[in-house]
Amino acid sequence: MILDLDIGNTLSKWRLKDADSSEIRSRGAVWTREEWRPGSDIPDLDVVEAVRISSVARRAVLEETVSLLRRRVGAVHVARSAPEALGVTNGYEEPGRLGVDRWMGTLACYQLAGGCCSVDCGSAITVDFVLPGGRHLGGYILPGLRLMKESLKLGTRNVAIDPDSEAEELLGPGTRTVEAVNHGIYMAAVSAVNRIYSEVCDREGVPLPMLLTGGDARVISRGIQVPHAVWPDMVYAGLEACFPLTAAERAGRMSGAPRVPSPVSLEKIRAGLAFSMLL
Repeated sequence: MILDLDIGNTLSKWRLKDADSSEIRSRGAVWTREEWRPGSDIPDLDVVEAVRISSVARRAVLEETVSLLRRRVGAVHVARSAPEALGVTNGYEEPGRLGVDRWMGTLACYQLAGGCCSVDCGSAITVDFVLPGGRHLGGYILPGLRLMKESLKLGTRNVAIDPDSEAEELLGPGTRTVEAVNHGIYMAAVSAVNRIYSEVCDREGVPLPMLLTGGDARVISRGIQVPHAVWPDMVYAGLEACFPLTAAERAGRMSGAPRVPSPVSLEKIRAGLAFSMLL
């Protein structure tokens, strides 16, 4: 089995993948912490032959996790942001300071779609762009839905947005405080993503396919105005591309890869942007 770990600042997600069939056998998530207890927080390591890790948590968390795994597992692969990988040139002035989850997502999207806009809807919402040819432009970091709600300190943090809610409902005025908060932060998030996408595509003169991942991708997806796809395994797919361990991965097949959405024309993007500026 292959254990893939996506360690975030708040939540650490894992999955077990069959090394022979490339099938996903199980998944889970735990709160990120510095001390890990085998058998409780992570799968049975006796069945694991290799581990791949993407981590944006504190250095102590990563070091403790790697130390534990190397005592139990033969091969441990840790992803790092690099100046260039898999045909993509990192757009950061200091490439190592780009969050590795963003780097993994960007690499996965480029392998799938070429030029692309990758959006990760987690504790923070990140939006990254790669042009056809592999030049990463850099990106944007916004507070995520939960972070925005907590910042208001109105006692509504435990009332989450229903991911099955329709965008029309969430974009309307709230008639209770909790609704006003939820609808306000939703409007802020989707408006920002829509505007960022249009502005960058207009400036660069190219419409790009958009791919979303992260815990809030499903609900944010409902308010995105351009064709897009949700790819829950985007970060894992970046690990697969960087450290291919199965026959399917070596052949370039990434887990859960969606059909690449066809972007609208640049003319439509510019028309929509011009209209929004008139309002």
